[in-house]
Amino acid sequence: MLTVFEIVADPTRRGIIELLAQRERSVGELIERFTLTQPAISRQLRLLREAGLVSVRPDGQRRLYSLRTEPLEEMQRWLAPLLGPAT
Repeated sequence: MLTVFEIVADPTRRGIIELLAQRERSVGELIERFTLTQPAISRQLRLLREAGLVSVRPDGQRRLYSLRTEPLEEMQRWLAPLLGPAT
């Protein structure tokens, strides 16, 4: 399993995170924003889900994905002492 740092290192996954930070979205909505196939987006979502960064809920025939910020907040707490005081 990839760490949260490895997950956010990928530009496509960062883009998905940024979109989900705005609101929950379906796979179809994410496909419209990237030049990737449905299987490729689904793979990225699976990795994000395994890392605890997204949750999924059924909505009829669709699955809606939303951002879970806890892993990012944990990363932020870890980075804070390394970055020093905010300016």
